[in-house]
Amino acid sequence: MKNSKGIIYTLIGIVVLVGIIFGIHSLTGNASNAKSATITVGSQGSDYDIWNHIAESQQAKKLGLKIKVKQITDGVQLNNATAQGSVDVNAFQSYSYLQAYNQEHKNAQLAALGTTYLEPLGIYSDKYKKISQIPDGGTIAIANNPANTARGLLLLQSAGLIKLKKNFPALGNTNDIVSNPKHLKFKEIDDTTGPRVLHDLDAVLISNTVALEGHLNVLKDSIFHEKIDTDTRENINVLATAKKNKDNKNYQKLVKLYHNAAIQKYIKDKYDGTKVEVQKPLSYLK
Repeated sequence: MKNSKGIIYTLIGIVVLVGIIFGIHSLTGNASNAKSATITVGSQGSDYDIWNHIAESQQAKKLGLKIKVKQITDGVQLNNATAQGSVDVNAFQSYSYLQAYNQEHKNAQLAALGTTYLEPLGIYSDKYKKISQIPDGGTIAIANNPANTARGLLLLQSAGLIKLKKNFPALGNTNDIVSNPKHLKFKEIDDTTGPRVLHDLDAVLISNTVALEGHLNVLKDSIFHEKIDTDTRENINVLATAKKNKDNKNYQKLVKLYHNAAIQKYIKDKYDGTKVEVQKPLSYLK
């Protein structure tokens, strides 16, 4: 009888011990889940400021999103961090930039979560008020990263300064120019330095994020800029994540959050209308 009681007590003790172990596991698991509920958004420039505002907004709280914003000023490094997982989602790049990155990084693929805005690329000059005034042999600065080089050349073609070969590729460069009637020279620069070299060159192509940092408004200060239409749809900015995370529901909520009416009013007022909201399905970009 005593042996039977001993066995029963032993079994009860095992059950209690197992319960404690599972309870600890559950608590640590919940703590881990709570930690993973914080989404790290990587960004730069004015987008970094926007996402800091979004992270602290009531709209984020209503969606149950905890957002930590991390600044990485180099686009390739930011995409690498996203592919490797130290950044969950990034907010800084156009769809064409994302495509170019994926072409060059076969083992670090990213995917778009949704569209955010289009901000026109502009041609700026301290010397001339009109495109037609740029002289023969003039020097124009263009970005030295593949996606923005191609985007800049397409803009120069739209401005009537050059002509590109048919089926100009996403990673096209100056070798794809088939007509250059003004014998323009092209100087490749780090596109973040655009505002600082304006006084040295005849014209500089500057992305709007960089232009804003240099206190320039693409709609008012450029001598020519991209028109917002289907021809520029690959230049629409997107939220991006590692390809394996593209179906993450919380990450997808960030797209909805960005397009919230109160958030959009803040962006429009702060950036003087230069970040034009684009709320389109991803299929629109393809």
